[in-house]
Amino acid sequence: MAESDSQVRSRDGAAQNGDAPLPLDRRAIVLVGLMGAGKTTVGRRLANRLGLDFVDADAEIEKAAGESIPEIFKLRGEQVFREGERRVIARLLDDGPQVLATGGGAFMDPETRAEIMEKGISVWLKADIDVLMKRVSKRGNRPLLKTGDPRATMEKLMGERYPVYAGANITVESREGPHEVVVDAIVAALDEYRETKT
Repeated sequence: MAESDSQVRSRDGAAQNGDAPLPLDRRAIVLVGLMGAGKTTVGRRLANRLGLDFVDADAEIEKAAGESIPEIFKLRGEQVFREGERRVIARLLDDGPQVLATGGGAFMDPETRAEIMEKGISVWLKADIDVLMKRVSKRGNRPLLKTGDPRATMEKLMGERYPVYAGANITVESREGPHEVVVDAIVAALDEYRETKT
């Protein structure tokens, strides 16, 4: 029996019913943005809302490498990490409808960005510097912030990355407050995006 637009199969084969129809062409919803933007936290709630699997690209990279991301950066360097990231995200995008949270630098890679734009619907979670710093200060596993002035590093990353993130299909502000508010905004933006493409 064919699945309806609001029903997909999870990886264990169980049917899941979402509150919203699947996105255009049954593509993945790919969350992009800087560390601390809420991609994982919001992504889990969005996936639950839509009845989709949630996949964290960083977790999949660690699983494939058998090492944590800080270990990969330290032992092999950022270039090796980006190469692995590129391969893992390309593979994940072939899995169809899902909510996929990507690392902050993934969308900066031209090959990865092209794959995301071809096979997914990209959603930039845009946050201001104070929100980002408040969130990242709670975790000490951010290799790019292992500097003498993490805030200055974050501001530099914003300057470099925000113009590229702005090329995403959808932009949603990620502010302090209930995560469900951001989820609501993404669902509304997806509906609007779908309408413009049909």
